[in-house]
Amino acid sequence: MTITPENRESAENSESAEPHQNTRPVHPTETSDHPTEAQADSAVAESSQATPTPGTENKTEGAEAPAPLPVDYAEGTTTDEPSNYDAILLASFGGPEGQDDVIPFLRNVTTGRGIPDERLEEVATHYRANGGISPINQQNRDLKGALEAEVAARQLNIPIYWGNRNWNPFFTETFREMHAAGHRRILALVTSAYNGYSSCGQYREDFSLTLDETGLREEMSVVKVRQFFMDKAFIDPFKDALAAGIADVRAQLEQAGKPDAQPKIVFVTHSIPSRNAEAMGPDRVIEEYGTDVYSAEHLAVARHLMASVPEAAGLEHSLTFQSRSGSPKTPWLEPDINDAITEDAEAGVAGVVVMPIGFVSDHMEVLWDLDTEAKDTAAELGLAYHRAATPGIQEKFVSGLVDVLSEYLKGVNGEPVGFGEQVVPGQWSGICGPCNCTRFRKDVARS
Repeated sequence: MTITPENRESAENSESAEPHQNTRPVHPTETSDHPTEAQADSAVAESSQATPTPGTENKTEGAEAPAPLPVDYAEGTTTDEPSNYDAILLASFGGPEGQDDVIPFLRNVTTGRGIPDERLEEVATHYRANGGISPINQQNRDLKGALEAEVAARQLNIPIYWGNRNWNPFFTETFREMHAAGHRRILALVTSAYNGYSSCGQYREDFSLTLDETGLREEMSVVKVRQFFMDKAFIDPFKDALAAGIADVRAQLEQAGKPDAQPKIVFVTHSIPSRNAEAMGPDRVIEEYGTDVYSAEHLAVARHLMASVPEAAGLEHSLTFQSRSGSPKTPWLEPDINDAITEDAEAGVAGVVVMPIGFVSDHMEVLWDLDTEAKDTAAELGLAYHRAATPGIQEKFVSGLVDVLSEYLKGVNGEPVGFGEQVVPGQWSGICGPCNCTRFRKDVARS
């Protein structure tokens, strides 16, 4: 996953859609993470935590194919050996921090598409309602501080920087800052747990483009840390959250005079256009799970959580999606969480525990789509409702992320100073390669 001074080719963002009206208000997505890093078919996808995928339905026949991927990406190489990195980059999507930032931020997200400000204002609803502030930047500041404390406690002696794709601090600014401080070998941690173009491949392209834009390609190299959805770091906080959510809904049901009723566990992640999901590989995962790789990764996490949390034994569960946007004519992954909750109520379910496994922190999608819309849907149907906590800066998450980072850091004996622990069964290694995003980009070129 290395972008080095030897790589000469850069790539450009293949997003091309513009905002569309939809039955639900459209808003940028922050999948830090989802990414997850991430995945709105509108041109305003905030990826962070979380893994949104760029839209493609506005590609016209005969449109120019996407630029080549960076050399290392096209070859699908990975870096398994630890190295002497001298700085860590916490990479994310960025978000506005005041009303005056909202439209400039959305202009950055939709650069090159000529979308007028009045159209951008249509998708600014949730930012406007929140004072023009996205929670994602402060959450990344908090995560950076927590990571710095854990790194210092382990005496790893490596600084951590923070940079964004679409708002301050921009990657160009952060790369120049790291270079001025004498750093040349950068280890990049993206705030998105799952695989996908916007949560993985596009960041690698961002880093390559930034090396070109800053003129630092001959002097700096960047290695992107692997995805971590299958790791103890990501899973353990959700295990605690699931147990707490089940206890809370059971208490709500008992208070409502339904002591024998049991909650249903509703796992949720960001939806993406169906054809984007279908373009992801590798085939071995598709064959094993009978669905696209994006859904398979989330299903694997959901099944592991249900099997490993004693309180969840015997309970029903489902995987749902949220935050779809774009043209109503474009198929997206379903069911929508609000539709699923409605069907659950009609089937006699009395309460739901909503598990936002697509997200690493409580950013705008979580606060609006789950804490407002889905919660209101449940209330209208008379269902007990609990939205489980995201990992955020919980100690287990932070410590586990440093374990993952430590896979890449060389100790005095040349061996890695630590190692993340995979707990979700499956052959997930090698997914972030040509069979994933290269397939996706070919699909874009054909559309």
